[in-house]
Amino acid sequence: MCGIVGFTGTRQAAPVLLDGLKRLEYRGYDSAGIAVADGDRINIAKVKGFVQNLADMTHDGGDIGGAVGVGHTRWATHGAPNDVNAHPHMSSDGRFAVVHNGIIENYAPLRQELTKKGYVFLSDTDTEVVAALLETYYDGDAKRAVMKTAARLEGSYSLGVVCLDGTGRLFAMREQSPLILGLGVGENYFASDVAALVPHTKNVIYLDDGEFAELTPESITVYDVRGRAVEKPVSRVTWDVEAAEKGGYEHFMLKEIMEQPACFKATVEPRIRNGRVEFEDFHLTDEELGRIRRIVITACGSAGYAGQVGRYVIEELCRIPVSVELASELRYRNPIIDEHTLLIVVSQSGETADTIAALKECKSRGAKTLAIVNVVGSTIAKLADHVIYTWAGPEIAVATTKGYTTQVAVLDMLAVYLADRLGKIEREKYDRLVLALLDMPGKIQRAIDLNRNIKKLAKKASAHNQIYFIGRNMDYAVCMEGALKLKEISYIFAEAYAAGELKHGTIALLEQGSLVVTLACYEPLLEKTMSNIEEVKARGAQVLAVAQEGNRQILKKADDFILVPRTEELFTPIAQIVPLQLFAYYVAKERGCDIDKPKNLAKSVTVE
Repeated sequence: MCGIVGFTGTRQAAPVLLDGLKRLEYRGYDSAGIAVADGDRINIAKVKGFVQNLADMTHDGGDIGGAVGVGHTRWATHGAPNDVNAHPHMSSDGRFAVVHNGIIENYAPLRQELTKKGYVFLSDTDTEVVAALLETYYDGDAKRAVMKTAARLEGSYSLGVVCLDGTGRLFAMREQSPLILGLGVGENYFASDVAALVPHTKNVIYLDDGEFAELTPESITVYDVRGRAVEKPVSRVTWDVEAAEKGGYEHFMLKEIMEQPACFKATVEPRIRNGRVEFEDFHLTDEELGRIRRIVITACGSAGYAGQVGRYVIEELCRIPVSVELASELRYRNPIIDEHTLLIVVSQSGETADTIAALKECKSRGAKTLAIVNVVGSTIAKLADHVIYTWAGPEIAVATTKGYTTQVAVLDMLAVYLADRLGKIEREKYDRLVLALLDMPGKIQRAIDLNRNIKKLAKKASAHNQIYFIGRNMDYAVCMEGALKLKEISYIFAEAYAAGELKHGTIALLEQGSLVVTLACYEPLLEKTMSNIEEVKARGAQVLAVAQEGNRQILKKADDFILVPRTEELFTPIAQIVPLQLFAYYVAKERGCDIDKPKNLAKSVTVE
């Protein structure tokens, strides 16, 4: 949530900052602003609404001189989304401008303390107390003011600070909120996401919690909480700016749906060597693995629904009990977690606040921890004992697509790998599953190609205000993600229900003309799903069935259908979800929704 960029160099800063903010729009925001120091003063421009409004107001940054500055896209937490509460915020003496992601939890007592000392606040934000503290502690040494200010702050935050001292200096601070430094030639940068940096550099430094950095055009120095210089490794970004562009597609989401065959291949193929699944960064010993009595998967949103699919596959192959826990619930429970637990933490960004907290809680209780993330160097990747990267590449649309399917891919591979390590799978079945994984990119592409009528189905569905998804077993797990995709971007009330629970309340919602999307690919329970179709049709519902190729029985019962290619039964959810993603996309397009940036949502939820 929110976005931060910072630049110091010799060229005009404002256009660079605006470009960076545009590349961070997918994170979600309701206002935008920049602050640039020109030697005499800090010039601030900020507006409610889109970055383009800011660009128009400043003539693409041309009206604002200066070569050092910060920018921000804000998602309102404290104070309404308006021009006054938009970032950056400046100290009353005009010496400091601040941008901020996250929440300053103790801002209220700090604000009260500063007000008593005569400081006059202009906004309702928690961020403005940071600017006030910087002014209070400044004695001619900006670095010392930054350190003293950071010592007073509580919460999860990342901060960018520009100081009007004629040195071209920027400061960047991190505490439980992502911030990345970019190393250029004669200019340096920071941002909350690497997407804002790749047009300028691929050499980055990931700040850790409690660290802050001082940037000039010539150098970057990182300090610990006591102000001691810290040697930090420089990482190389492996994807280029074209990967974060639309590439001719109307929306990022459509592009990312179409990229899934290639992303799945990139995730799976390097981990299968000579017919065996191998993970470079997962090194549980046989003794450690033998002590595992329970697996807990924790995540939020789509990552949690990927975990639901993973639970079925892991339990089926490994015969170990698996539970899937919402991280926002797990972190505040007194969970039964110990050294006999393997905690699998799933997050696209690796910066999800609730998931980080759940990971820390379970790790403190002795659990072995494995992270499945997409972002190298992210907080979750660093905190976990082991990490498996999904290698999905940059995902810009807020509603995840390739992020989800590559998470499921890793969980499927992990299930096969663990079953083999535990001696729970025969060689013939192991080989068959490995071949099926290698064959999945083609199946995903066929799932796209089979459903050329998806636009017509979406047009019919777009008139509905409620859509119900039902399924059994793994079909139910896919229902959850299918319904989430639809509600996220089309704003239709879409909910998933276990088909076996229809008589226990859900069926009361149905009326003449209701649309029920029925997933019917899990063949061991197909007859029962057929009975559910009869039930809902008897109440006047229309049925859109998601069925495997060749299933003529269900096609006779459904009003419309989406086809899924046949594959290994345990891996069918991967092929199922892709046409449901397309269905959600075209429904949202039919309704005129902002598909890549749906209202009220953010790509990476870094605060509670």
